[in-house]
Amino acid sequence: MRIVLLGPPGAGKGSLASLFAQRLRLAHLSTGEIFRHEMANGSALGRRVKRYVSSGRLVPDSLVVQVMTAQLGKKSGRRGFVLDGFPRTERQARGLDRVLLRRRQPIDAAILLTSPEALLIRRLSGRRVCAACGANYHLRTMRPKMPGRCDRCRGTLVTRKDDQPATIRKRLAIDHKEAKPLVTYYARDRRLYRVDGRGRIGTVFVRAMKLIRRMGWWHDRAQNRRRA
Repeated sequence: MRIVLLGPPGAGKGSLASLFAQRLRLAHLSTGEIFRHEMANGSALGRRVKRYVSSGRLVPDSLVVQVMTAQLGKKSGRRGFVLDGFPRTERQARGLDRVLLRRRQPIDAAILLTSPEALLIRRLSGRRVCAACGANYHLRTMRPKMPGRCDRCRGTLVTRKDDQPATIRKRLAIDHKEAKPLVTYYARDRRLYRVDGRGRIGTVFVRAMKLIRRMGWWHDRAQNRRRA
């Protein structure tokens, strides 16, 4: 199974992708994590990415596709993959499709997680980040053991400016506008499917799995053995 997760900030893409990786043994590829890994290792691709990031510029679509498809090649032995945070633009989606079609591994679907704006604001405004090590927490769903302190390093937890309600509304408006071409791209050839992102992540996972099984993108091995 090869799927792309789409949705605004706070929709739960990362959490859902993690569940897919744990329960279905899919490779979970997150743009941010891969970029950080490549830069930390000082790879040729990582050095190119770092030049853009350190100067505050956007990483070009062609380079994003190159980095991500290189990682996909390393994960080819898995039972499939789920992409989180990539592609972000229509050009990235087209570049990804070209590479995967050459490998005869086309994307099965783009799953768009939908949630009302009020819920997204509530989720995002509850985030806290460790000022020392960057670990993430949430006041409702992933609380630290000691209020205001990081479990890893005991650093102070802070609210980023990006996670304040007024800023979140602006971010969501910008994301909605920028995401339209990408959503349209997948909808055009009927690869776009919407899943309700409200509720606990386990509930969202169940909704997503109902869609996945109904469309035939995934078959449980246990079920297949029983049928045999």
